[in-house]
Amino acid sequence: MRRFMPNPALLKGTWAERVLGNIIHDPHLLHLNRRSVSLGVLVGLFWAFTPIPTQMIPAALCAWVIRANLPISLALVWISNPLTIPPLFLAFYMTGSWMLDIPIMPPEGAVTLEWFKARMGDVWKPFLLGSITFSVVSAGLGYLLVRAWWISTVRANWAERRKERAARRRASTDD
Repeated sequence: MRRFMPNPALLKGTWAERVLGNIIHDPHLLHLNRRSVSLGVLVGLFWAFTPIPTQMIPAALCAWVIRANLPISLALVWISNPLTIPPLFLAFYMTGSWMLDIPIMPPEGAVTLEWFKARMGDVWKPFLLGSITFSVVSAGLGYLLVRAWWISTVRANWAERRKERAARRRASTDD
């Protein structure tokens, strides 16, 4: 993953530095450690399932404020893209309808953005509740899973190092 991360020194004099100024040189925004990566996943997943245009802007601002990994935050926002928005919107609506115990209004034909626009007066409450639910649950689960994976990986690496040291000690005492 480190090979895909931008080098902070290479950002000097680029459009990113002109637009963001000294913010781009904040080391927390590009670090790959347990805290910044898990927070980056949290921010990215939260904003990915928030149905607003230009999700990358609030995701970038949140990543900057809480010092999360910026590239991971921005990459995860793209889970919701023009191909995935219709099924996501339907999932938001169906989840919210289930949570509010409201009967689902089936679309006539295919589920499209036009269907949502035409029915928005009827579906906005379950749609918004489903969206918030997806945002909060996926962000929380993503955060916890990344932290658990990171901790288990570090523990496995330490156990492997202990085994290697013990094997080297045994080999040196056998000689």
